[in-house]
Order: sequence, then structure tokens, then C-alpha cells
Amino acid sequence: MATTMRIAAQRASSRALAQMVQSRGMATEKQIFNQIQSTKNISKITASMKMVSAAKLKGDENRLATAKPFNLWAQSITGEPKVVEDADFSELPQKTLVVPLTSDKGLCGGINTFITRSVKEIVKKTSEEGKTVDIVVVGDKGRGQMRRQFGEKILVSATEVQAPGSYALTSTLASEIMSVAGDYDAICIVYNSFVNAAVYKQVYKVVTPFVTEGEGESLISYEFEPSTKSEILNDLGEYLLSSEIYEAWMDGAAAEQSSRMTAMENASKNAGEMIESLTLQYNRARQARITTELIEIISGASALEG
Repeated sequence: MATTMRIAAQRASSRALAQMVQSRGMATEKQIFNQIQSTKNISKITASMKMVSAAKLKGDENRLATAKPFNLWAQSITGEPKVVEDADFSELPQKTLVVPLTSDKGLCGGINTFITRSVKEIVKKTSEEGKTVDIVVVGDKGRGQMRRQFGEKILVSATEVQAPGSYALTSTLASEIMSVAGDYDAICIVYNSFVNAAVYKQVYKVVTPFVTEGEGESLISYEFEPSTKSEILNDLGEYLLSSEIYEAWMDGAAAEQSSRMTAMENASKNAGEMIESLTLQYNRARQARITTELIEIISGASALEG
């Protein structure tokens, strides 16, 4: 009797140990099934976000197409935007205010990381030349990344900005930037420029304030009345900045949606591959369980016959 109880206890402990090893080392059928269902739900969400981004991209492309001709007059003064990758930033003056345009929302690929890298490159190269750079960052994602790397240089940040942007909102933003840019020699706007649905690049443009008097006086061939020239040039400088920011903002918004669309497409593809892998794993676990049950039934029947 004691021997029988000892054997039963050993079998029970062996069974419990096997279950413990299985729960630690390999997922059970139900766990794999739950993973498959969760991945399918995520795949549905990413596919929906891709379609939403595709629809929003069309609207952002239309707004960008409107903003480009609107900003031609300003571009004739400041010049064409320059690609960050090929730049040495030697044209930046002694004291520059950098305005990186980033997004408030994530799940859009690496657009914010690329802007942060661009700003980091500007800070590095200007510091090597003994120049001063401070930052006014637009967008929560960019603020979070830049605050960790050079938070002491961030003067002001603008987050939770209404989307899609408008010129009225851009004018308010330009006024806030002008209020802190009084002592700076130039404002450098860094943003993502939309090329097509699959390609965007990081560019920057430099906006220098108008000189109202003395050496290098701006617009000397024009007469100003009835207000004084300094007042008009100050207003015109703010208008120039808001126009440049507006085009850059529309450009960055289109790049953001194209990047989000690509990111969601890749996520949906990865989810599909994961579902296939998990389904194969689930079928193997199910087949192993069925085989084990059959062996137990046959073994039990053989024991009874014997």
C-alpha cells in the first residue's frame, strides 16, 4: 500500500514538474491563440491607420500646392531651402535661433528623429566655429527628443498645435518666435520636405531680419510712407517669417502623413508575417497535444488488455 502511494506521488510530482517546465519554456495552445487574435486586431488597426493617412495625405498635398506659390515672394528674398545632408552651415551668423518643425503624434516612422539629428548637426558644427545657437521647437515629439540631448538650449516649445495648420495659426506662432528672436542675427527653420509618397528629405532655410538703418540697410531703393521705415520693415519681417513657416509647416505635414502611411503599411506586413508564424506554432502545439492524448489512450487500453 505504501509503495503504491509512493509511486502515485512520484507520478503526480513528475506531471506537475512537466507542466511547470512547459509553462516556463513553451507557450501553451491558448497563449498562442491569444497572441494570434491580438496580432490580428493590431493588424486591423494599422491597416485602418494606413487608409486614414492616405486620405489625409491628399489634403496635405493640396495645401502644400497652395502654399508654394503663396511663398514665392518670400523665397525670392531668403533663397531656396538647402538640404541638411550636404550642408556645413557656414552661412549661419554668430547668433542663430533654430526652429525645428516636428510632429505632436507618433507612429510616423523616423521623421522626428531625422529632424533631431539635423539640429544636433547644426549645434555641433556651429559650436566648432564658436557660434551660438538656441532652439524654439515646434511639436511634442521633437521636444521630447531634443530635451534629452540639449535641453539647456531650448528657449520655448509649442506643442499640441492644431492640425491641419492654417496661416492664422502660423502668424500667431511667428509672433511668438519674433518675441524671443530680437537679439538673434538669423532664424533657421529646419523641417522635412515632401518629395513623393515614399520619399522626403530634411532641409533648412535661413531668415535674416531686415536692417532698418546704417550699413547693409534693406530695401534702400524703396520709399516708405506714411509710417517710418523701421515700423514697416519690422511688420514685413514678421510677415516674411510667417510665410516661410507656413510653407515649411505644410511641407512637413505632407511628409509626416506619407511617412505614417509607409510605417503603417510595414506594420501591417509584419503583423501578417507574425500571424503566419504563430499559426504554424499553434498547429504544431495542437498536433503534439493530440498525439500525446492518442498515445495515452492506446497505452491505457494496452494496460487494460494486459
